[in-house]
Amino acid sequence: MRRAVSIARTLVTGGGGAVGPALSSAWEALRGVPGRGRIFGRLVGTAAPYTGSISPEVVELTPGRAVVAMRDRRGVRNHLRSVHAIALVNLGEASTGLALVTGLPASMRGILVGISMEYVKKARGRITATAEASIPEEGADRDVEVRGVLRDRGGEVVAIATARWRVGPVRRR
Repeated sequence: MRRAVSIARTLVTGGGGAVGPALSSAWEALRGVPGRGRIFGRLVGTAAPYTGSISPEVVELTPGRAVVAMRDRRGVRNHLRSVHAIALVNLGEASTGLALVTGLPASMRGILVGISMEYVKKARGRITATAEASIPEEGADRDVEVRGVLRDRGGEVVAIATARWRVGPVRRR
């Protein structure tokens, strides 16, 4: 647990721009810890405060794949008593980003440069986003599209996020 907290500090302070290996290390450091996914979600939310606004829970994390969930609660609802559209975008960004960035080597970084969302039906209850990314080889900047599918507790698709991430070498300051 101490190791995960130390790694979280690295994430929050920028860690030299390369967060992929730090994310993987933090996830592994929490292996066997009760509440691992909620704790890791808080670490991610500390590093990226807006992402923390949805209180994400990381369910699964491997290089190129992330499953992230959020509870349906008042703080993420709209006036129609369903999960707000922007909370869903936030979840889509978190899942696509974790899937991609966790697989990147220390010499590379990714930054979101575009995102779109297709809303399929009203989102209610716990929503789980699953994203899978092809990890590009090292090289010059290029855009990578990552898709995240958001489902409700019954497994029905409520939204589909398509995120465009610019991946390239870490820029040293």
